[in-house]
Formats: sequence, C-alpha cells, structure tokens
Amino acid sequence: MFAIFIYVNDKKILDDQTNRIISLQKRLDELETEDDHINIVASDGFYDFSLKRNEPAMTYFENSGFDAAEIERKVQDVLIDMNRSSEDNKMVPFEGMNGPMRINKVKLLNHKWLIANFTDGEHWGEILLNYYITNDGNVEFEPLNAFLYPTE
Repeated sequence: MFAIFIYVNDKKILDDQTNRIISLQKRLDELETEDDHINIVASDGFYDFSLKRNEPAMTYFENSGFDAAEIERKVQDVLIDMNRSSEDNKMVPFEGMNGPMRINKVKLLNHKWLIANFTDGEHWGEILLNYYITNDGNVEFEPLNAFLYPTE
C-alpha cells in the first residue's frame, strides 16, 4: 500500500513538473521569436534613422561649421516655438477642429529631413519636412507630406 502511495505521489509530481517544463518551453519559444523579430528590425537599420546615428549627416554639419547636437536642438526649438496659444502651427497643413494644431515631438532623420507629430488634443497626425540651415544660422522649413489619422 505504501509503495502505491509513493508511486501515485511521485507520478503526480512528475506530471506537474513535465507540464511546467512544457509551459516554460512554450514561453521560451515565444520570447525567442520576439527576440528574432527585434533583431531583424534592428539589423535592417531601423534605428539608423536618426541624426545622432547618421555619421554622414553629422559630418555634413561639421564640415559646414555647425555642431550637429546644437542644430538638432535649434531645429526642434524653432519648430515647437511656432506653436501659438490660439493659432495652428503654420507648418501643419490641417486646421485644428478641437483647438489649435500644435507640434509635439520632432525627430531629425538626417541633415535634410525631419518627422514630427501634431495634435489639436483630439485629432493626431504626422508631417515630414525638409529643413535648411541658412548661412546666417536661421532655420527654414518646407513641408513635404502630412497625414491626419482617422477618428472613430
């Protein structure tokens, strides 16, 4: 009788451990698949779309006598400073429906292009702009394309 109890108890413990191993192996496989996806995205140069990671763009600014980090701050500041309390940002080609359209975030992609997102508090969109640094150090913008996300 004691041998049967030990056998049944050990079998239950073994089955529980086997199920736990199967569950952990499944989770490990899911995480490895996710990690593979992240590595594919990273190896495709996804994170290279940044002025800070773009050596030729940084060299372009240095050869022009500008510090790339200062240019990045200046471009972002000028674009954000175009936000007004009662008017749309003039770079945003859409009129605010729930207040003025304002640019929130700006990311310089290289020495010529930037992407920014904008909102009126309810409607959101993104814009792609050319930017230029003039000889006197001013920043000029040229809108290339923009879109507004549909609302539900």
